[in-house]
Amino acid sequence: MKNKWIALLLCFFFGVIGVHKFYEGKILLGIVYIFTGGLFGIGVLIDFISLLFKPNPYYV
Repeated sequence: MKNKWIALLLCFFFGVIGVHKFYEGKILLGIVYIFTGGLFGIGVLIDFISLLFKPNPYYV
């Protein structure tokens, strides 16, 4: 169970390096975010919007 607001803040401030993905336990995707700059910024934007609409707390 993860806190929506923590994941949202991590995505906002450190989304380009995938810190929110590491918080969710998605290590491989976090590494992909590091090397692609958050999937060229588009992935971070999509993740931010999807996190806004998730319930708190949410299951990964």
